Amino acid sequence: MVLAVVCAIAAVAAWQHFSRDLPDHARLADYEPPVMSRVYAGDSRLLSELATERRIFVPLVAIPKLVQDAFVSAEDQNFWAHPGIDPLAIARAALTNLQQLGQGRRPVGASTITQQVAKNMLLGNEVSLERKAREAILALRIELALPKERILELYLNEIFLGQGAYGVAAAAMTYFGKALDELSLAEVAYLAALPKAPNNYNPFRFPDAAKGRRDWVLDRMAEDRVITAEAAAAAKAEPIVVRPGRLAQRVPAEYFAEEVRRQLVERFGAETTTQGGLTVRTSLDPAMQEAADRALREGLLAWDRRRGGWRGPIARIELPPAELRTAWTEALAAVPRPAGALPSWRTAVVLELAEQEARLGLLERAARPGVPPQPRILAMPFSEMAWARKALPEQRLGPNPRRPADVLVVGDVVLVEVLEAEVAQPAQRGRPARPGLPERLALRQIPEIEGALVALDPNTGRVLALSGGWSFERSWFNRATQANRQPGSSFKPFVYLAALERGISPVQKILDAPFVVDMGPGLGRWRPTNYNAGEFSGPTPMRVGMEKSKNLMTIRLAELVGLDSVASVAARTGVMPNMPRNYAMALGAGETTVLRMAAAYAVFANGGRAVTPTLIDSVQDRHGRVIWRADGRVCEACAAESPSPAPPEMPDNRPVATDPGSAFQMVSMLQGVIQRGTGGRAAIDRPVAGKTGTTNDFLDAWFVGFTPDLVAAVWVGFDEPRPLGNNETGGLVAAPIFAAFMREALAGRPAVPFRTPPGLRMVRINAETGEPAAPGDRNTLMEAFKPGTEPGAAGAAAGVLAGRSAESDPSLPPRGPAAALDASLGGLY
Repeated sequence: MVLAVVCAIAAVAAWQHFSRDLPDHARLADYEPPVMSRVYAGDSRLLSELATERRIFVPLVAIPKLVQDAFVSAEDQNFWAHPGIDPLAIARAALTNLQQLGQGRRPVGASTITQQVAKNMLLGNEVSLERKAREAILALRIELALPKERILELYLNEIFLGQGAYGVAAAAMTYFGKALDELSLAEVAYLAALPKAPNNYNPFRFPDAAKGRRDWVLDRMAEDRVITAEAAAAAKAEPIVVRPGRLAQRVPAEYFAEEVRRQLVERFGAETTTQGGLTVRTSLDPAMQEAADRALREGLLAWDRRRGGWRGPIARIELPPAELRTAWTEALAAVPRPAGALPSWRTAVVLELAEQEARLGLLERAARPGVPPQPRILAMPFSEMAWARKALPEQRLGPNPRRPADVLVVGDVVLVEVLEAEVAQPAQRGRPARPGLPERLALRQIPEIEGALVALDPNTGRVLALSGGWSFERSWFNRATQANRQPGSSFKPFVYLAALERGISPVQKILDAPFVVDMGPGLGRWRPTNYNAGEFSGPTPMRVGMEKSKNLMTIRLAELVGLDSVASVAARTGVMPNMPRNYAMALGAGETTVLRMAAAYAVFANGGRAVTPTLIDSVQDRHGRVIWRADGRVCEACAAESPSPAPPEMPDNRPVATDPGSAFQMVSMLQGVIQRGTGGRAAIDRPVAGKTGTTNDFLDAWFVGFTPDLVAAVWVGFDEPRPLGNNETGGLVAAPIFAAFMREALAGRPAVPFRTPPGLRMVRINAETGEPAAPGDRNTLMEAFKPGTEPGAAGAAAGVLAGRSAESDPSLPPRGPAAALDASLGGLY
C-alpha cells in the first residue's frame, strides 16, 4: 500500500512537472496546416507552386478508406481503440530499448498517430524522455478534445513523406503523378511505408528496402483484415514504379513565375505566400510565352553566330585515340551538362574527323527510369559547323573555317542538337529540288549575349508573355523587370508626342542641322550627331525624322517644346517617371525597363490611355475568397436585383495619358518607321507600328512595336554593357525577334487595322516632302491632321521650326503652345 501511494504521488508530481507550459491543444480543432500556394496560367494550367512545405490539404471524407486503413495498419493498429497512448506498444518499446542499451542506436518510440500529431504540430522532434512524456500528456488531452476522425485527418495531411512532400495527397502526386483515388493497392502501401523513414525507403537509392517495407505494410493490412491475403500477395508481386508527373508538368515560364512570386511576397508577405494556400490566377498566355522564348533564343543565337564566334568546347576528354573509341561513354557521362543548355541539346564527344564531316558519340536517354543511357555515334556535316569562326580578343573573329579540323579536335566535348532526317523534295513551281538528308548533328553553343521580351494587352496592361533572358537555369536575373537600360531611339516617340500634343502636325518641317549645347563652365560643348555622322537633310518633315530616326531633329524638337513637356509625357505614359531635364534624355540616355517600355507604347495603341502592367489577375485565399483583384473597376449595375437584358457598361478608370488624336498621329508615324524607315525587318503581314532603338557604341538594341491588340518590347545586350559590334542596331538585332514573335503569336487571328478616332482629317500627302500629293505621285500616304493643322488650313503653321541656338541660349526655357510658336520661339520662319 505504501509503495502504491508513493507511486501515485510520483505520478501526480511527474504529470504536473511535464504538463507545465504545454501548448494549447484546443487550437487543433481549428488548425489549418501550412498549405502551398499554386499559381496558374491564363488557361488554368499550373505555372508554379510556392511552398515551404509542399502540401495539398484534403479533408478526411475525400481520402479513400484504403489509404486511411493502410496508414493505421502501418503506424497504429490500435488507433481506433486506445485513448491516445498504447500501453502495450510502450512496453514493447521499453523492452527493445533496454536490449539495445549501449549500442548507440536511436531509441524506439512506440508513438501512436495521436502522439505523432502532438509531436509534429505542437512540440518538435527532440529525442528525449521529457519530450516523450509531454507528447503522451498532449495525446491524452487531444483525444478528449477531438474526434478520432479529425486526428487522423490532421495526421494524413501533416506527415512528411519524403521528396519534399507533406501529406498523402502531395506524396501521391510526387511519387506516382496520381490523385489519391487513382492509387493502386501497392502504391497505397508504399506511401504508408514512408513515415517511418522516408529517405531510407527511397525507391531510387534503396529499392530493396523500399519494397521490403511496402510488403511489410501489406502483411499488416492483411493481418488487420482490411485486405485479403490474395490481394496482398498480388500487390507484393508488383514492382515499385515511381512516375512523378503532374507536379512537374508546369507551364515553362520561370521568369514570369518568379516575378509573380516577388509580387506576392511584396503584397502578402513570405509566410502567406508560401504557407497560406493561395490560388493565384495570372495573365500568362502559354502559347505566346512559348513563342516569346523561341523568338528570343533564336535571335540571340543569330547574333552569337554572326558576332560571338566559336568559343571552344565545354570540356575535353584526354584519352589516347585507341582508348577513346572504347571508353568514351563513361568519360562523357562524367561531364556535367552546362547550365543554360536547351532541353533539346546534348553533350557529345568528337571521335573522328574527316574532310567534310566529324563523327561524334553521344548518350541517348532511356525512355524508362532505371535504364542506363545508350551510346550512339552520328555524323556532323561541315555545313552544320561552318558558322563557327574562332572568337578572338576585342570581339574580333577569325577566318571562316574550311574543314571540320578548323573547328573541332578529337576528344572535344561539345553541345549538339540531333536534326531529324529529311525526305527528298522534288522541284515545284520554280523551287529547285532538294535532296534528302539523313539524321545528323548540328553544333550548338550557349550565347553570352542576353535579351528580354515582354508582350502585353494594350487595353488592359495584362502581361501575356515575359522572357527575362536566355535561360532561368543560367541566371535568375530578370532583364525584363529588373534591368534598367538606356532605351536609345525607342524613346523618341515620347518627344514627338509632346510636339503633337501642342498642335504641331506630322509634316511640319524641322531643321536637320548641327546642334551644339554649351554644358557649362569647364564642361565643354555637346555636339550630338545623326547615326550617319556628317549627313544633314536640312528642313525635313517631322514624320521623316521619326522614320529615319534623326537625332538632331529630335533634340531640336525637344528644345522647341521644352524638356518639361517631354518629361511630362514620359511620366504620364510611365516610361520614365522622373526624367532628368537634359537634352541627352531626348535621345534615350535615361534608363527604363523592358516592361515599362511595353506599357508606355500601349498608350499609342489604345488611343491615349495609360495602363499599369499586371501579371496577376486575382488571388484567392485557401477558402476561395478573392482577396485581391487587378481589375479595380466597380460595376454597380452588375449587382442590380433586376438586371437589364443588355450587358452593363463597365467604367473606364484608366488615366488619360494623351489625347486620342495625338496617339493616332503617333501610330501613323510609327507605321512609317516599319514601312519606310529603320524598322523594316519588323514588318509582318498585318498593320503594325513600332520604333527601333540603339544606344551609343551599340551597347543596347531595342525594338518596341504593336498591333491594335498586342504590344511587344524587345531588348538585346550584355549584362555588363559592352558593344554588340559595329552597325548592330535595334533594326538588325531586335526587330527580327519582334517580327518572329508577332507572326507566331498572332497566327490564325484576323488582321485588325488601327482605328482612327473621330475629329481627325485625313489628307493624302507625299511621304518624302510632307506636301499635299500631286497627281501621279507614287510615294503617298494618308496623313492624319488635327483640325486647323492640315496643309492649306488658315491656322496651319508654315515653314521650318528651327528654334533658338542652344549655344547662344543654354537656359532654354519651356516653350508655349503651338498657337504661340512665333512669339515664344522667335524661330518660326
